[in-house]
Order: sequence, then C-alpha cells, then structure tokens
Amino acid sequence: MRKEKELLLSEIKEKIDASAAMIVTKYDKLEPNLAWTLRSRLGGSGSLFEVVRKRVFVKAAEKAGIPLDESLLQGHIGVVFVQQPDAMPSAKVVLKFSEENQGLLTVLCGQIEGKIVPGAEIEMLSKLPSMEEMRAILVGLFTSPMSQMLSVLEAAIAAPDALMQAKSE
Repeated sequence: MRKEKELLLSEIKEKIDASAAMIVTKYDKLEPNLAWTLRSRLGGSGSLFEVVRKRVFVKAAEKAGIPLDESLLQGHIGVVFVQQPDAMPSAKVVLKFSEENQGLLTVLCGQIEGKIVPGAEIEMLSKLPSMEEMRAILVGLFTSPMSQMLSVLEAAIAAPDALMQAKSE
C-alpha cells in the first residue's frame, strides 16, 4: 500500500476510534456549497461529515474492529462521525438535510452503541422525540394534574365572591 493511502487509512481509523457513533450515507451530486452547509449543521450537533473512499473506509473499519459489509455501501459514500454520546441529533440533521435537498443523501447504515444498524432503522429512530423533548413531556405529565387541581380550587374560591357581587348588583 502506498504511503498516502496508509496515512489516509490511519486518519480514518483514528476518526472511527474517536467517534461514539457513525452514520454512513450515500450521496449523489453533492455540490461544495451544500456540503459546506451540511458540515456546518453537523458541527453544531457535535459531528463531522467526511467523504471517504469505500475501500479505505472498509479497511479502516476492519482495523477498528467494526465488521462492515461492503455490499451495503453503494455509490459515493460520506460518513458522519458523531463525537457526542447521543447520535440522534446528528441523524435528525442528516435526514432533514436530505428532505430539504430532494434526497441528495441516503442513509445506508450506521454504527450506534457498537451495533451495525440499517438505514431504515436510523430514519425511524431519528423521528422519535429527543431526550430533552421526552423530559419536557414527562414534566408536563407530572404537572398537569396539579395545575388542573389548582384551577378547580381557584374556581371554588372565586364562586362565592362572584355570587356576593351578583347579589349586591
């Protein structure tokens, strides 16, 4: 293997080792301006998008201990290296970008929590609410009965006052 390819292989392996998860995408006609937009959005969610040659990526994944089926990787591939523990914000960014740009990106597969996950499952998981949204829903469920009880008590306290005022008029 040439020295340049070995350097590229070690660089990709380092990125795989440093990432908590990966999302492998297929792209068609990704223009530089759109690629920059995607990279900046992913940077906000703690991820890095990189266009990678298939063979180099498969070899780097094997060296990192991740078994990838090369038949899953069709066309030109780009990999999202997720640097944070939660991969779903990055998956949401990728899928939203794909919807905005008429399916320019297609999620092929991903590696989340040490497991290879098919692209359809990543799309399904990205449609679920985020952890913050689920916490807000849970807090809403806890506070809803209390606020309803408070409304009933306020109405009970205000009722005699309204009767006295109506009687005086």
